Amino acid sequence: MTTSYTAVFAGGGQARSAGKSVPANTYRALDLFGEVFERVRADYVDPVEDRKLLEYALVGMLSNLDPHSTYMTEEETKAMSVQNRGEFGGLGIEVTMENGVVKVVSPIDDTPAARAGVQSGDLIVEIDGQQVMGMSLNDAVDKMRGRVGTNIVLTIVRAGAAEPMRLTLTRDVIQIKSVRSRVEGGNVGYIRMSAFNGQTFTGLQKAFQDIDKEAGSKIIGYVLDLRNNPGGLLDQAIAVSDAFLDKGEIVSTRGRKAEDTRRDNATPGDLARGLPVVVLVNGGSASASEIVAGALQDHK
Repeated sequence: MTTSYTAVFAGGGQARSAGKSVPANTYRALDLFGEVFERVRADYVDPVEDRKLLEYALVGMLSNLDPHSTYMTEEETKAMSVQNRGEFGGLGIEVTMENGVVKVVSPIDDTPAARAGVQSGDLIVEIDGQQVMGMSLNDAVDKMRGRVGTNIVLTIVRAGAAEPMRLTLTRDVIQIKSVRSRVEGGNVGYIRMSAFNGQTFTGLQKAFQDIDKEAGSKIIGYVLDLRNNPGGLLDQAIAVSDAFLDKGEIVSTRGRKAEDTRRDNATPGDLARGLPVVVLVNGGSASASEIVAGALQDHK
């Protein structure tokens, strides 16, 4: 399977020239940028920090390349790192920004959002009565975070619903157990994977051990449930795919230059021991989930 990877940039690094001469019109455009920057600093109705203006410019530049490229501030990068480790505070919603409002990619299993009935595709239009339109995604996420045990009211527009819904959620510490498992019907191993964080592959190995301990040779196949799994770490998606495959390409990533091409192939050793595997996905399955589902589909 071939996929393009998400390009994520964080501040703090130093840009380096690729060695090509810069066209004169590029310098003219940069001069124009400087003029607009100074005009906003001097004449905009409210004072704005220089750092914020530059961040807005970087966000606009990256977001217009494709839907998967983004600029992340140092604070956002740290928050993502915490989330990828599998524990963070909040409501338990994976979100994105769409047409000026916050769109739910998926609720995370066993979190305040999931318990309140938040669904993939819901649009969050108000947070505690304040309209989301005009906020950045980072600002909206910050408003949804808060002290554990405090309440927050989300106004949600849902496809097919006649009126917006107001849901009251209580903030909690979100501990993502990304893999859960059980034996269905005495002979089918069911594995639920809700995210791809730093604990996912280890959790998958334990899931196989638990299923084998409970049912052993009675197992006739497995169900891998990736519904509403918004994805996560690429290396975990590769490791999970490899766990079900003996050989073949899992995923390839390609950049502008030939040396940027990377191919990841499966290695011998199938934790499912060649038994049938059914993969469940839906509209909330994205990113790393698509890589795993695609790799298993390609090598069925």
